[in-house]
Amino acid sequence: MPLAPSRLTIRPLSGPGELDLFLRLSYVLDHELADDLATGRRLPEWMWVALDGERVVARAAWWTNAPGGEPLALDFFDLDDALPAPERVEIGVRLLETATEAVVPAGAQRPEYGRFVPPDWREDPVAREVVGARIAAAEATGARMLVERLRLEWRAGTPVPEDSGRLVFRPVTGREDLLALMTPVMEGTLDAHGQEDLASGLDPRAAAEKHYDEELAGYPMAWWRIAELPTGEPVGFVIPARNNYNPIIAYIGVLPARRGHGYIDDLLAEGTRVLAAEGVERIRAATDLGNVPMAKSFERLGYVNFERAFNMVWDAEKGEAHG
Repeated sequence: MPLAPSRLTIRPLSGPGELDLFLRLSYVLDHELADDLATGRRLPEWMWVALDGERVVARAAWWTNAPGGEPLALDFFDLDDALPAPERVEIGVRLLETATEAVVPAGAQRPEYGRFVPPDWREDPVAREVVGARIAAAEATGARMLVERLRLEWRAGTPVPEDSGRLVFRPVTGREDLLALMTPVMEGTLDAHGQEDLASGLDPRAAAEKHYDEELAGYPMAWWRIAELPTGEPVGFVIPARNNYNPIIAYIGVLPARRGHGYIDDLLAEGTRVLAAEGVERIRAATDLGNVPMAKSFERLGYVNFERAFNMVWDAEKGEAHG
């Protein structure tokens, strides 16, 4: 017997004027929606609601990084937490499957589902139940958990880390200059997305190119730094940047032969100095929960773990089934 109401209506927003309808449920990124719609990073036809009469019982939305792009991420998926968990999950499944079939091109890989969650969500029974219902609904459509991440923030007023003098920093001169270092950094990476790319059959060079072209190419190169020993041998690199919402540390890499010497602190410190010199109020960053060395480096340099996030993925054969 179906748990969801038989009169459930699942549909996209008719236009930006229905944003208030979408906002009847809440999430920490709600404040970004109006600007995303205005700039084309979001489209009304990518924003879906499940309605029980006039009541919004679930919603989902996709995002892209530039107007005209394909949907890159499912970053809104909310359920009415006043409903019993089994009913919530069933409604969520129906919404995801109906909306995905309409939004994601037939045969295309389903975009990742990413969600920000409280840092203590596993210890807080209420938060664990709320997050668990969304994970269960996504899993019921074929998704699997890829990674849980720490979200970190450096705040103005925190001491700006000093240069230890161990390394010499220079600007990045072009795509190939960075890819020559990104490729060996992929070897032994602790980053789950990098590991996923290598497991899919990409070699380290192809995985590095994918990361560069899909993310880093959109950031201004002027802030990027390559670190070298005083004798000129490369050690690694750091990519300070600004996305559509915040100044960020987009990527830090240490060459395999240079790992274990604490250079990660020097690289993070340089990236922090570059952005702090711009007078920013905060710097955002993230690292996988399993990347303990990186997490400890952020902690040492005064970054606060203010949130967690998780990413779920649909494997290709499952992702194509909806089309």
